[in-house]
Amino acid sequence: MGFLAFLLLGLIAGAIAKLILPGKQGGGWIVTLILGAIGAVLGGWIGSLIFNVGLNGFFDLSTWLLAVGGALIVLLIWGAITGRKSRR
Repeated sequence: MGFLAFLLLGLIAGAIAKLILPGKQGGGWIVTLILGAIGAVLGGWIGSLIFNVGLNGFFDLSTWLLAVGGALIVLLIWGAITGRKSRR
C-alpha cells in the first residue's frame, strides 16, 4: 500500500472511529487524519501480533477492520488525555 493510500485509509478510519464513539471529540480533519493514521499503524501492529494479519491491501476487509479498531483505541486515549484539561 502506498503512502497516499495509507493516509486516505487513516483519514477514513479516523472519521469512522469518530462516528462510532459517542460524545464530541475535538480537532478537525487534520487531527482525524493524524489519529487515524496512528490508529492504522497500531491496528496493523496488534493484528500482526494477535491474528498474524497485517495491513495488506487497501481494499482488504481485514485492513479496514484493523485500522478502525486501532483508530478507536487511539481516540479513546486521545479523549482521556484531552478530556482532563480544565477550561476557564
